[in-house]
Amino acid sequence: MSILIVDDATIQEINRDYLGKNRPTNVISFAMQEGEGGGVQPELLGDVVISAETAARDACEAQTSFESELYFLLLHGILHLLGYDHERGTPDDAERMEAKEREIFALICEEFLPG
Repeated sequence: MSILIVDDATIQEINRDYLGKNRPTNVISFAMQEGEGGGVQPELLGDVVISAETAARDACEAQTSFESELYFLLLHGILHLLGYDHERGTPDDAERMEAKEREIFALICEEFLPG
């Protein structure tokens, strides 16, 4: 898996070029196991791209630390790489992903984040 942390301009360009959405976003995942050629390299999970600028704004709005927001976005991106989907699936799929996020994020906070 690769992790790329970029600014808003870069993630907006990626979002526009690959997803057809001409705006910045907080995280984008590209799964290597989906689409044409998926499964050719089963040990490669994919790519997670995070906007540090959007993460900082989101952390401020949520009154949480920047570090915590980065962990959450990385977790969110990894879950997408593993096949979880809150956007294109059913409401049950979205709830399943959110439940998994809560479960794992609680463990991350317990282990790695102060407070």
